[in-house]
Amino acid sequence: MLVIVAPGQGAQTPGFLTPWLEIPGLADRLSAWSEVVGLDLISYGTTADADAIRDTAVAQPLLVAAGLAAAEALGVSLSPASQAGTVAPDLVAGHSVGELTAAALAGVLTPEQALALVRERGQAMAKAAAVTETGMVAVLGGAEDEVLAAIERHGLTPANINGAGQIVAGGTLERLEAFRAEPPARARLIPLSVAGAFHTVHMAPAVDHLREAVASITPRDPSVDLLSNADGAQVASGADFLGRLVDQVANPVRWDACMATMAGRGVTAMIELLPGGTLTGLAKRGLRGIATVALKTPDDLDAAREVAK
Repeated sequence: MLVIVAPGQGAQTPGFLTPWLEIPGLADRLSAWSEVVGLDLISYGTTADADAIRDTAVAQPLLVAAGLAAAEALGVSLSPASQAGTVAPDLVAGHSVGELTAAALAGVLTPEQALALVRERGQAMAKAAAVTETGMVAVLGGAEDEVLAAIERHGLTPANINGAGQIVAGGTLERLEAFRAEPPARARLIPLSVAGAFHTVHMAPAVDHLREAVASITPRDPSVDLLSNADGAQVASGADFLGRLVDQVANPVRWDACMATMAGRGVTAMIELLPGGTLTGLAKRGLRGIATVALKTPDDLDAAREVAK
């Protein structure tokens, strides 16, 4: 059983799109999608520096476009009318903004709808992040109950409960600094290069904006099983997905629950779309024994097609 997953914000690195532009037609596709999001995706994915692509309003459209382009290069159908591509996943899921990539793979949204929506999401979350100085810190290791208790004690939110011994705390920089000064036992804390405390109450203003943005969209029901970040459950309909997507902006990502569902469904292989690495890394610790391929360069496509057989 194959699951295709899409990474979230923070996975991008300078120049990560460069080798992919050698694939015939991919540059043209990205140019067309650049018109949809109002950004030069090729420039941001090839020559822009780390600070430029850290901007939430840039990072989110860039990640969704890159994931969709890599999926198309892999042979996954992006046509809602027909999911009969050369690579056909049994399940799809995305981490945070990656849920929009996954929704397009499942046929809930067209690529253009997903990109138009991520443009609104990125801009709204960037605006919300500018209100208060906030950030995120990854907590690696430690006993989960002790980590969660420490996060709560410092007035922070467990914004990403990723499983495999990783939880991401989000909140004000002042509270994060206090948390780092008093870390949970046997845990290592790593500040993340993100522009705000995503999936926390600090993103509440973005929820209202996104709710308005989805009001004009008529989604399709998924043609491939699509998992939700909210609780790891399979979404019941396209409308269910959109409602969950809006609420998720200010609520924690439960990737641990998504991986639990994958395990329960008997997943044997995982392909992580561009820029891959983060979610396959979690799978190697949380879904031991499954085959994983992270798409980082076009050289990884053959290995991905092999595990998809």
